[in-house]
Amino acid sequence: MLLTYDAVDAGGRNSSDSIEAGSVKDAVEQLRRRGLYVKKIAEPRAAARTNSPRTLSLRKRGKSPHLPLKPLVQVTRQVAMLLRAGSGLVPAISAVQRQRKNPDHARLLGQVVADLEDGQTLTEALRKHPRCFDAVYCAIIAAGEASGTLTEMFERLSIIVGKRRALRKKIMGALAYPALLICMCFHILLVLLFFVLPRFNAMFLQLGVETPATTQLLLDTSDLLRSYWPVALAVALALAGGAAWAVTSRMGQQWLSDIQLAIPILGRLRSRLIQGQIFRTMGMLLESRVDVLDTIDLVRASSRNSRFKKLFSDLQAAVTSGGRMSTSFEASGIVEPYICQAIFTGEDSGNLGGAMSFCADMLDESNEELINVVTKLIEPVILIGMGMFVGGVSISLFMPLFDLTSAIK
Repeated sequence: MLLTYDAVDAGGRNSSDSIEAGSVKDAVEQLRRRGLYVKKIAEPRAAARTNSPRTLSLRKRGKSPHLPLKPLVQVTRQVAMLLRAGSGLVPAISAVQRQRKNPDHARLLGQVVADLEDGQTLTEALRKHPRCFDAVYCAIIAAGEASGTLTEMFERLSIIVGKRRALRKKIMGALAYPALLICMCFHILLVLLFFVLPRFNAMFLQLGVETPATTQLLLDTSDLLRSYWPVALAVALALAGGAAWAVTSRMGQQWLSDIQLAIPILGRLRSRLIQGQIFRTMGMLLESRVDVLDTIDLVRASSRNSRFKKLFSDLQAAVTSGGRMSTSFEASGIVEPYICQAIFTGEDSGNLGGAMSFCADMLDESNEELINVVTKLIEPVILIGMGMFVGGVSISLFMPLFDLTSAIK
């Protein structure tokens, strides 16, 4: 079979040509014997089949659906298992498609199968669905196709995506109780302002009690909210809309990511979580024989924080000029010294990918401990805040009554 390829030699020079071989794996081995490292290899007619009638008919059925993290983990693990058992790629994805109960997810996998049957590579098929398969995911698949180790790449992807989901579940579980406490505090506040305080205000007016400044402030706030509740509701809806924009839009996510790092303790945790994801992704890409500069570009595209984007620019400049990545990590002030030392050791030993994966494992362990510490700190702070607020309101309301009782005696 005739295959076209893009490769790079030991000096970093790119070359593109075609080669005759029995399979993709044989072609890669031949090119390696020539001193070339393959970046992309495919049949030349694959690109011409991108817009075949069958693919277009499936594409017209609707917009590409979003594949959440949980089904992405399941699909990746199932495909890896079937490939390891000796199944072909198209039968494996077709089998996983039949098992999906969500029709949108089944349609997505059907589009991938149709593209594969039309002669496209798996990387080309997945890149048509960026909402489901990000650039890093596609790059690892491309490395597996180029090297003939697609089964191993799916197994590695199942690990990295599974760890990402496990970390997200741990964070959501840790924040569940503090979020419940905040909701309870907000509910108590509304009940006091809209129901309890008006009754005390009417009683104070009827008895002619002189109220202290703190009590009067609470009563005035209650009257203001009850009189202008539509305005308060509009402000609340505007804040909710702003929060939704910050969570869903690209610009909002970048702004939110930058703000998070400025928060004490939480900012440190967020930074370490980002570092763990970065090092795991870079380690897997490098171990998959993806070029260092390509690895930096792919990971930079998946990061939203401006400080880390600047770090990637510094890394790219260091690698291009023949410098060390560990030096750029250390100069950034973001990465801790022991992580920089581990990367330095990996550079010296020629096992940079393994060193970064090791750093990711260390960060995951320390992040779990830090999450537990932060959670244990947040809970008592919220409880103390609730107690101080409710206690302050109670004292402000009952002080005039105590003064009235003393005056009657």
